[in-house]
Amino acid sequence: MPLFNQIEAFIHQLDAHSISTKRKEVLLLLIDSIQRKMDANQAIRLNFICTHNSRRSHFAQIWAQTLANSFNLDVACYSGGTEATAIYPKVIETLEKTGFEVEKLSNEANPVYAIKFGEDEEPIIGFSKKIDHTFNPSIGFVAIMTCSQADVDCPLVLGADQRISLPYNDPKAFDETELQAEEYLRTSQRIATEMKYVFSQIQKNNEF
Repeated sequence: MPLFNQIEAFIHQLDAHSISTKRKEVLLLLIDSIQRKMDANQAIRLNFICTHNSRRSHFAQIWAQTLANSFNLDVACYSGGTEATAIYPKVIETLEKTGFEVEKLSNEANPVYAIKFGEDEEPIIGFSKKIDHTFNPSIGFVAIMTCSQADVDCPLVLGADQRISLPYNDPKAFDETELQAEEYLRTSQRIATEMKYVFSQIQKNNEF
């Protein structure tokens, strides 16, 4: 289904050649997991997990859902943390600058957002939550650890078919600095690039 034009343009300029061979070997674990489920006609559910569910896991969930859609793949993406905080505002700002339409649905300490990547697409509902929140799947999902601390804190994710370590540097290190906007965009772009690569490698069942 069509994405917003600005998001389409952003995705088009993402270059998989920027991903190192070593990193591609890690991404292959995720590619293989998705492909196995697709080949077995099983539901594909990806839960991206970091400590606070405030930055990297949301970038990963949103870009994975967007890129799966752009490749016309039936994938459901989620995010969670070892604790719940709130989506950091710079994440929302970065997504909006990339072309996402974001509506704030609530104003409490942990706001709920509706994040759209295409006019005719259902929005992604984004808010900070623990891994086992009822909004997330309880069984039959792939747990993808997007930060090293969550990777250490959660050696076992209950209900997950597979657990994959895919850490990213935390842009939080640049909060309140002149490099903040640049580093959040860099993190978002790196995650988007890797998700584009992952879904570009998936062969749909009717394509032989």
